Amino acid sequence: MALRLINIGFGNVVSANRIISIVSPESAPIKRIISVARDNNKLIDATYGRRTRAVIIADSDHVILSAVQPETVGQRVISSDDISYEG
Repeated sequence: MALRLINIGFGNVVSANRIISIVSPESAPIKRIISVARDNNKLIDATYGRRTRAVIIADSDHVILSAVQPETVGQRVISSDDISYEG
């Protein structure tokens, strides 16, 4: 199985195989998920101080914040231009 890494902005990458969902941070339930992840030390902030535009939820219960639009991250997941490593 190949390791597929997805660029989530500013040179940060996430394993595509671990992503459950990519959502917008605007709704109250997503804000609650972010708050719970912060309290449980499962929040990864990859925004570099910029506005959060996408929330990536991983199968390890980690929540990753990105400054890239959810649609852009989603397109990168399904794109064949992703970086792949055979392992």
